[in-house]
Formats: sequence, C-alpha cells, structure tokens
Amino acid sequence: MDSENKISAVKALPGDPGVRIGVALSGGGARGFAHAGALAAIEEAGLRPDVLAGVSAGSVVAVLYSAGMPPERFTKIFSEHSFRDFVKIHPKSTGLFDMSPFGRFVQHHAGRYRRLEELPIPVYVGTTNFDRGCTVVFNSGDLAPRVMASCCIPIVFQPIVIDGEQYVDGGVLRNHPAWILRDKCDFLIGINVSPLNRKEKDDTLLSIAMRSYHLMAKANQAEDMALCDLNIQTSEISSYKPFDLRSIENVYLSGYLNTRKVLRDAGLWKRNTPNSSHNNEN
Repeated sequence: MDSENKISAVKALPGDPGVRIGVALSGGGARGFAHAGALAAIEEAGLRPDVLAGVSAGSVVAVLYSAGMPPERFTKIFSEHSFRDFVKIHPKSTGLFDMSPFGRFVQHHAGRYRRLEELPIPVYVGTTNFDRGCTVVFNSGDLAPRVMASCCIPIVFQPIVIDGEQYVDGGVLRNHPAWILRDKCDFLIGINVSPLNRKEKDDTLLSIAMRSYHLMAKANQAEDMALCDLNIQTSEISSYKPFDLRSIENVYLSGYLNTRKVLRDAGLWKRNTPNSSHNNEN
C-alpha cells in the first residue's frame, strides 16, 4: 500500500456507524469520466458518499451523480456528443467559446433539480471569482451556471457572470476540492484525474491556454491531496486530451480499476458485508 494511503488503526472507517464519507473530485476535462468510474467502484465496495465536492469536470460528475445518474450512464450520454455540441463560437474577445449549450445539457440531465441545495447528496462546487481573484464555493443557487463557472477555463471559454461578477474555472486557484470537505466529513476520499503529461509539439492558442491551465492545476493540488484520508490517482490517462470524448470508456475504466485497487489495499472493499474477508480477496 502506498504510504499516503495507510490508514490509522484507530481511525473511524467508512461503513462504521455514524462515519460521514466525503468524496472530492478534481478538475481534468474529459479525464473527469474517471470520476464516474471511481464512484462506481466506491458503490461496489459497499460505500456511499454523504457529501461531494467538485472542481471543473469534477463538479459535473458530482452534480449529475447526486441528481441520480448511475456512474455507468456517464459514458453513454457523453459518448453521443462531441466538444462542438457543448459550445458555440463567441464573437467577443473574452473567450473563444460560449458554454451556454453545455449549461443546458447539464440542466437537462439534472432533471427536476434546478438548484444546488435541492440535490439529494450535498454538493459543493469550487470556482474562481475572476474579478476578486479568490476561490468561491457554491452549495446553493442555480445549478447550471455554477457548474459552467467551475468548468470555465480562461481564454478558452467566456467567463460566467453570476450576480454581476465574473467566474472562471475553480482549478485556476484550487484544482482539488479536498479543502472544501475536510471539515464536513469524517473520512475523505480524494480523486485526482489531472496528471500532467509531457508537452506536445502543438503551439496553437488553444493548446497553450490548456498547457498553462494544467501547470497551474498541478502546482496547487498537492496540498489538497495531503488533506485526504485516501487518495486515488489515474496517471495512465495523462495522454488523453481534455476535450477528447472518444476515449471516455477507457478513462472510466481507469477510474474504476484504480479506485478498486486502492480500496482493496486499504481494507475497505466490502468490509462490512457477510464474508467480508473473502470479498477482500476477490
């Protein structure tokens, strides 16, 4: 077991009476489908999140999962679309694309839940207030614009205006939302789907903007990972591009397999089910 995932023998564990489980989902673009796979493994282990926090792609998964979408359905609904279905060219200079089609898509699949505070599992969405230069966490208010704000990579997308102020991607300042949940749960599982790959020979404006964003995200996530009781990483998906929806099944599987391994190694795989010692071997 990795040293960062060793659990104290005296610590209350997921599945114990009264233990609240928090799951923090990092940003990562299309790599965020690994979050859905991770949640599938967490469910299969016999665990259930009591509270969720997400940044960027993590906020999308957190909100739709809380709204009732089964983890395995994420790959189906997104594989039917491409990046172009979620954006439109923006005529102004504040961003290359307008995200409003994506906002409508998220709201459609959130069903009857239109506000964050209505979601069955509490969800905290991390964003960056672009005007004030600070992190802002939303757990109430209209759902779609707050998820859009959390996903709004500067230069790539037009900033999202909420109550008269501009918001951009939460990953600009804090790409991993563990800090949001640390005092809201007893056991915190952190999932990082934003590994940094080597720079490709691609110097378009979009690629430079994305590379800059990923460098910022890498610099600010180590501190938050240290706050988690259990960390799950998906380093093998680093080569996948953030807007490429063609490989989402592989990304989903990466999240599932890595989470399953970490939970097993930590002794948390079906630990409170009959014949749990046998289940930990399978």
